[in-house]
Amino acid sequence: MANTNQHKSALSEQDGIQQPDYLSKSAAERIRKHRKKQKSVSELAAAILKGDKVALSQGITLIESQQSTHQEKAKQLIEACLSHVKPSIRIGITGVPGVGKSTFIEAFGTSLISKGYKVAVLAVDPSSGVTHGSILGDKTRMEDLVKEDNAFIRPSPSGDSLGGVARKTRESIILCEAAGFDVILIETVGVGQSETTVHSMTDFFLLLKLAGAGDELQGIKRGIIEMADAIVINKADGENIKAAKQAKSEFRKALHLYPEKESQWQPKVLLASALKQEGISEVWEMIEDYKTSTKASSYFEFRRQEQNKFWLLQTIQDRLKADFFSKPNIKTALQEQLKAIEDHKTTAFEAASYLLNLK
Repeated sequence: MANTNQHKSALSEQDGIQQPDYLSKSAAERIRKHRKKQKSVSELAAAILKGDKVALSQGITLIESQQSTHQEKAKQLIEACLSHVKPSIRIGITGVPGVGKSTFIEAFGTSLISKGYKVAVLAVDPSSGVTHGSILGDKTRMEDLVKEDNAFIRPSPSGDSLGGVARKTRESIILCEAAGFDVILIETVGVGQSETTVHSMTDFFLLLKLAGAGDELQGIKRGIIEMADAIVINKADGENIKAAKQAKSEFRKALHLYPEKESQWQPKVLLASALKQEGISEVWEMIEDYKTSTKASSYFEFRRQEQNKFWLLQTIQDRLKADFFSKPNIKTALQEQLKAIEDHKTTAFEAASYLLNLK
């Protein structure tokens, strides 16, 4: 029998990868159509404003790209969407690794969707300092939430951003709000440095804690409680209930050591078990109380204005840094100065002064 494969090219196209079972045929067909044609900026903006999640993902990919052509398109896209943003509340969620952020966010997001909200999750995954890669596994950790029509989950690599917060998170928030998502959850890496940056871009800052993990006093010492609008003791179930109640009492006492917040809001301490879906509704009720209180006092709007100011200053810093390091003469001189430092011929301070004075 003749070999039917003998003239087959090694570059011949094979059958595509089968779509996962949980993806409907209609959804798979929409994805295939989107992949066939690259949208223009105006088409992409129009699709985002209609709530198209595939277009939203493409828009955020443009925003995160370092290519100059993509950056120009991203700028145009943001301008097209900026005047169409819907009212929302931006909630920052942080906590040490292992505190259960992803489980809590999935339970919290699912609860909000059941109440009629559209929820976007911008989860920042830590990038390796060695390989610069990220796992980006939040969609697998939130496998129930990702199936919801009114949910959008976008894991992004932290890269070299300050504190592990994705450099373009603010622009991503704008696109999510333009797409009609009224609750934006921003999950931080939780490595102890990103809290200030996330606090600067959110309306409400939620700190997740564990009871009996040895970080109660550490949290007080670090001063993160001063930024928190609420502390939620997660995994408060089973044999951990007693320790969780004790931790709640300790954190309540600690909160009174800090000066009154500019918002006039007294931070709360709640217990929750994301695994058992307990205490989740109470967290949202508290956030709604905060929103009502701060809107009545005009602090909510003031906070948004402060977010925009911080966004401007951060963007200027990013642009100056990018422009500086992209100059050919700086690239050459930088390597020379690094070698000089290595050879003990100059100091880091003198090298920096030299480089900054180059034209």
